[in-house]
Amino acid sequence: MGEATGRRGRVVDLSGAEIRGDIEGRNPPIFLPRQPAASPLLALDIGGTLIKLVYTASCGGGGSGDGDGDGDGAELRFAKFERRRLQECFDFVRAKGLLGCNGTRSSKENMPLKATGGGAYKFADDFREKLGVCLDKLDEMDSVVSGANFLLQNIPGAAFTHMNGQRNPVDVSPNNLFPYLLVNIGSGVSILKVTGNRKFERVTGTHIGGGTMFGLAKLLTGCKSYDEFLQLSQKGDNFVLDLIVKDICGELVCQKQGLSMSTLASSFGKVITSKKKLTDYKPEDLASTLLSAFTYNIAQIAFLVASLLGLRRVFFGGSYIRGHKSTMENISFAIDFWSQSQMQAVFLRHEGYLGALGALMSYGDLSGENLTLEESKEKEPHHEATAPVDGISADEENDSNIFPYLLVNIGSGVSMIEVIGKGKFERIIGSHLGGGTILGLARLLTGCSSYEEFLELSQRGNNLSVDLTVGDIYGEEGYPKIGLPASTTAASFGKVNSNKLSDYKMEDLAAALLNSFTYNIGQIAYFVANLSGLKRIFFRGAYVCGHEKTMDKISRSLKYWSKGEVETTFLCHEGFLGTLGAFWSYENMGIDSLAAHEVIREVLLGAPYTGQFPSLPVTEQQENGENNTLEGEVESLRHENAALKAEVERLQRENVELRAKLGAATL
Repeated sequence: MGEATGRRGRVVDLSGAEIRGDIEGRNPPIFLPRQPAASPLLALDIGGTLIKLVYTASCGGGGSGDGDGDGDGAELRFAKFERRRLQECFDFVRAKGLLGCNGTRSSKENMPLKATGGGAYKFADDFREKLGVCLDKLDEMDSVVSGANFLLQNIPGAAFTHMNGQRNPVDVSPNNLFPYLLVNIGSGVSILKVTGNRKFERVTGTHIGGGTMFGLAKLLTGCKSYDEFLQLSQKGDNFVLDLIVKDICGELVCQKQGLSMSTLASSFGKVITSKKKLTDYKPEDLASTLLSAFTYNIAQIAFLVASLLGLRRVFFGGSYIRGHKSTMENISFAIDFWSQSQMQAVFLRHEGYLGALGALMSYGDLSGENLTLEESKEKEPHHEATAPVDGISADEENDSNIFPYLLVNIGSGVSMIEVIGKGKFERIIGSHLGGGTILGLARLLTGCSSYEEFLELSQRGNNLSVDLTVGDIYGEEGYPKIGLPASTTAASFGKVNSNKLSDYKMEDLAAALLNSFTYNIGQIAYFVANLSGLKRIFFRGAYVCGHEKTMDKISRSLKYWSKGEVETTFLCHEGFLGTLGAFWSYENMGIDSLAAHEVIREVLLGAPYTGQFPSLPVTEQQENGENNTLEGEVESLRHENAALKAEVERLQRENVELRAKLGAATL
């Protein structure tokens, strides 16, 4: 088939499109009653870990897609392969007869094939050599948005919710679709604001995505496929490794604060007080803990971004959802909780094929134009500050103009508190991915016995040995259209191919852990400060203060996200913070009452939430098994409170001394 005829003949007719077969099944065919089956169409999305194919085939079925066509239309069908098994993809394309030249070299010119994703650039030569085709490369974000809009505007039943075990279809009116937030969970996560068929912007993303879950799952459980990991997670109990509020506060404080005792405080947090090694834990429990940790984190970031943009409609897609019930339940529950039922997580059938569907839709587009990004570079969510902070010199600092600010306490979990005046503060939000998560995973992966040992390991390591970068996906040019250089981390632990922990250096694993979680804390803190209109953030906590590399990474993260507009300060043992030219004590920061034993435990430690489901009734055997861990936590809290009290007393003494010196200097 000639190029001109091919381009004009290769048009997708969407009239009357509908899902066929088992509508509850995974990726059922989409029937196109007016699409000719004689000329098969094929489009690919070559991502960081998977190759996704969408192709048309005769409704008559059979093994071949190049049937004669009986006038009864065609079907859209779906297939996927691991990117490292590229040859299997080539064999499939040949066997299905999806190329006009059937993969031979007899044609006079290479036929074009629509493809998107970073691999379309990286493997273009392989397709030319093995299949005799040239790839018509399409922008990935363009294609993902086009695919989502195709499903939402043309396929009845393509959108649904999944809450409390119930899947319910969502009727989406094409006239009332925009704007919406699209959260695409691939190896990393991209978050897009879609305002029309050819209008969208990538507002942000996170490197903690499907590639992170799968990479860590390989190392911790020995699983060989993502589907195996998901199956393991269904059989596991995350409470074996997760620290919950009851473990920290006890039942009485939970009742007083109105907290569920099963609320998740720190993913992998119990590991830090346990003497167990990695081999002592069941793979199922490890898998369940990983899934809850990262799906809740993705949902929390999606909620914060939607809130900043004023959006109430959030669609989730991407190849790492896979129609998995627990994944969708976790995301749905967290979105519902954080938004107080004002937002709803909506999922898409064929969610892993959005990019490939969008690429297929481009056949017959003679304009030569793809969808266009409204911004050429990644644009962070903007929220107009309600209390802007002007530049203030050191001499003008006083007790009053420190307010308002965000206090971020990094313990086993993370608590974020808005302080608006002396003794006036309110806990806004928390994260379960804190110091306990970092150290817990570090102990399992590296065998380190302390946080100091972990940090020392991380300084000798190279996170790029296990982290997937934008350059690994797109090549040395990176992704310039949205301003992502090749060195940008796309997916933490996304480069992990082996399921043998011994194949990786402990130092590299430690470096990747520190990089991924400190960056995540900084990102969430920025979103929370932006949402509250705050320009000043103070960090404290045993997992950050005094650790130079930790503070440096958080500072870099805040500088990147806020473009230098947010002040970042660490409350450590130093009495004088020269960067601000003022003495910050708990008293003049308005939080001296936080030093009280009960308040510090209830406000700072007792409330990190991530959307954990209410637990099943605890059996007597489980309760007995938790006693030792609980006693250890109580003792740890007593020690921390004693140290905090001593620190406050020391700071108060230094404050008096410094004020006396300043007073003498002015005389």
